[in-house]
Amino acid sequence: MGRVRELIDKQLTVTAKAGDIKPLLECVSTRSGKMLRPGLVLLAGRCCGKITDEHIRVAAIVEMIHNATLLHDDVIDEGQKRRGLPTINSLWGNESAVLLGDFLLSRAFKMCAELEPQVARVIAATAIRVCEGELRQVSQRQNWQLSESEYIDIITEKSAALFSSCCYLGGLLARASETQVQSLADFGLNAGIAFQITDDLLDIIGDENKTGKTLGSDVSKHKLTLAVIHLLGAVEEGEKSAVKSKLNAVGESKEALAEMLRCYGSLEYARRRAQEFVGRAVAALAGLKESDAKEALIETARFMASPVR
Repeated sequence: MGRVRELIDKQLTVTAKAGDIKPLLECVSTRSGKMLRPGLVLLAGRCCGKITDEHIRVAAIVEMIHNATLLHDDVIDEGQKRRGLPTINSLWGNESAVLLGDFLLSRAFKMCAELEPQVARVIAATAIRVCEGELRQVSQRQNWQLSESEYIDIITEKSAALFSSCCYLGGLLARASETQVQSLADFGLNAGIAFQITDDLLDIIGDENKTGKTLGSDVSKHKLTLAVIHLLGAVEEGEKSAVKSKLNAVGESKEALAEMLRCYGSLEYARRRAQEFVGRAVAALAGLKESDAKEALIETARFMASPVR
């Protein structure tokens, strides 16, 4: 992981004539997160063989792509805090944050040009899936008829697909068998779904001091999450209009929504579904031989669905 961080930092260097943007790039370096995605690349590789230089390169690429999406997300959601620090957009403005995200993407895809074609294709296809998922989520705002299966489809694309590709590529680069690579991909997909369900829950009931980021954006932007979908299905038909009015209300408090979700068992339902996907993730690894790396993958999946991550 240290080598991955070093490689990312190397990509954030610029020529002397562009030295005036160095402070902006240094902000990215000081905001390193949990690095779950690079960790999955490395652990998946260790499950099936040795870690190579290509594992390090791919791990750095996926983290840079992820960080670029966070920079853009903070602009869209007007986030003020990320990883316990002020967001780039709050410090430098939206224009700088968007362009910095573009810079990271450009660096990442330049690195992709040096990869095996098959690996580069997987990363490019995954980036497309993530963007499609984000666009679908935006298009479904205030669609109070959105079903649970449609929600799962959206978060699979916007979030879980990247986790899945991390595990897939880790196995692929370790020259694992087709069966092993698919098992790792299935693990990553299900763990990623559990992660996003939990992340959406934390947006409503999380503590900003613990999560380190601005919460409540899903409520303010009228994005449907699993708990809200369950709530709309649990209330009586005559009550739905009142619930929708509350969800539509500008400035509706996060606390009031959380209390409503508790009363109807919606928070518990979302937690239970997240744990079900963790179970599927663990089951996907059944065919892989026991190892410290496999155990670490299982613990990572459990952590991803933890309310205190």
